[in-house]
Amino acid sequence: MKASVIHEYGGPEVLRYEDYPDPVLQPGEVLVRLAAASVNPVDALERSGQTKDWRRVQFPSVLGWDLSGIVEKLGTGVEGFSIGDQVLAWAYHTYAELCAVKAGLLAKVPKGLNLVDAAALPLVTMTGSQLIYVAGEVKPGQTVLVSGAAGSVGRSAVFAAKDRGAVVLAGVLKKQLDGMKNLGADRVVALDDPATFADLEKVDVVANTVRGKTAEDLIGKVKEGGIFASVTGAPANATGYPQVRTVAFVSKQDTKNLEYTVEAVRVGKLTIPIGGRVPLRNAAEAHAALVKGSAGKILLLP
Repeated sequence: MKASVIHEYGGPEVLRYEDYPDPVLQPGEVLVRLAAASVNPVDALERSGQTKDWRRVQFPSVLGWDLSGIVEKLGTGVEGFSIGDQVLAWAYHTYAELCAVKAGLLAKVPKGLNLVDAAALPLVTMTGSQLIYVAGEVKPGQTVLVSGAAGSVGRSAVFAAKDRGAVVLAGVLKKQLDGMKNLGADRVVALDDPATFADLEKVDVVANTVRGKTAEDLIGKVKEGGIFASVTGAPANATGYPQVRTVAFVSKQDTKNLEYTVEAVRVGKLTIPIGGRVPLRNAAEAHAALVKGSAGKILLLP
């Protein structure tokens, strides 16, 4: 098969489109022919070596954490899927034409949802919703501030918090305000506007998806006994707020969770914008666009 392969850590240029061995299907796995993979920030971290202390790459390697595609072959013991099914999953090594995935991690793409665009959903929607339900322990009636709400994880967190019955403040940049009226939040606030930030009331939960000074400032907006739940780690000043419970959260694969968020997308309750569709052979260009801050998810099409 063809794949986008890295042989060393480095910049986008280390991604090479070349022949790579087909996956060897194990019992309980499904062979998926990809319609698309999506590009996530963690892909760039892996490529550059920034995750090697906790997720070391074995070279040569294929990156990628998301896929959508069509079932091509079933491993022994697999039930519930048939050849030809349209599926999506948070999987690994997805920058390729083929991927072997544990059957328990796959969800079927419902009718009415574009198969290619479905690749944008698994990692970000599960991360955003788990940030609310698991890390933030959000309860109906609580007030939640989601930082980075214009991003894919942030949008998913806004949806999940509203679905839980919370009052939701969507934190974005001032330049993003005009385009964020359809997020579904109760209010949209510019976190980079000093006057707006100063006027923000304290909240029960901050669901944080940003880094640096903004995250450090936001922990001060959590009520005593509240939760600062973050997918970017604890802010540097967290020890200065002992009255706030800080949860540095890492999401997990959860097929039921994926099915829940996919249905929300299908019915229009959640939208994950697509920033571009790029041939897999041009994965290096997609990574360069990611580094520059591409708006919306970038999809790689084999």
